[in-house]
Amino acid sequence: MILAAGDPADLWRFRPHPEVWLLVAGLAVLWWYAIRRVGPKATLPGETIVTRGQMAWGAAALLTLWAASDWPIHDIGEQYLYSVHMFQHILFQFAVAPMVLLATPTWLARMLVGSGRAYRSVRWLTRIVPATVIFNTVVVFSHWPWVVNHAVQSAPLHYGVHILVVVSALIMWMGVCGPLPELRFSLPAQACHLLLQTVVPTVPAGWLTMADAVVYKTYARTGHIWGMTTVEDQQIAGALMKLGEAAVLWVLIGIIFIRWATQTQANDRARGIELDRRAPEADRLTWAEVQRQLETAPPAPEEPPRP
Repeated sequence: MILAAGDPADLWRFRPHPEVWLLVAGLAVLWWYAIRRVGPKATLPGETIVTRGQMAWGAAALLTLWAASDWPIHDIGEQYLYSVHMFQHILFQFAVAPMVLLATPTWLARMLVGSGRAYRSVRWLTRIVPATVIFNTVVVFSHWPWVVNHAVQSAPLHYGVHILVVVSALIMWMGVCGPLPELRFSLPAQACHLLLQTVVPTVPAGWLTMADAVVYKTYARTGHIWGMTTVEDQQIAGALMKLGEAAVLWVLIGIIFIRWATQTQANDRARGIELDRRAPEADRLTWAEVQRQLETAPPAPEEPPRP
């Protein structure tokens, strides 16, 4: 399938997607039903059903999902620019997935996974090694040329890939911001876990950025769109994949490090450990003391003559 350059104004021709509206509306109704109808029965009297923060994260997740799945991002990313398609996946993986987890109350998460086989499966899948393998396998799979070329032409494959992207991201983020406290890693482990996610995407990102020919034939076209050739478009996509994802992850790693350092200081204070571990003022060696010791020190003994 060869896409002609066409009129750039055509990129902004409104194309409604009722299936996306139905999906977002259905999720919103389920969210409302869980909070208003199920929550009061699933929690103890006086227990908080949902916090304002969780409500805000839930609304942000639905709005981001709608924006990433509907016109214009969906249409431009599917039919014209692979860089926009890459941006769509970044929104799914690094915005929608963690927002969903942050919006989910603990009682609701326990109802969804239960305490039997499903819970044991979630517990195993969300460990650092399985979660990293699953997430990065989906990253590589979703950028495989055969998958990209056919997903644009096949709606079931297209939506199937998006489901894989979101589910693998949920698995990866569970240990960082999941609603089940026992599944969250320690702060140092969270930082290491996020650092691991920056390694594998370097391969497809570098491949796209350095390629001097069209990688995805579906996006091959004659002429320019927004001043970009197809090769330049895929190079921008590679840069977005590496720099965009790395920026998000490294900012979070920095935040986690600050939280860990602050938490460590608070624990030291609670245990009565002095945060200033330097020697007391009276026991510190000053430069004046060093000079005085040098002036009063006896001369070094002379070495005996060698035979």
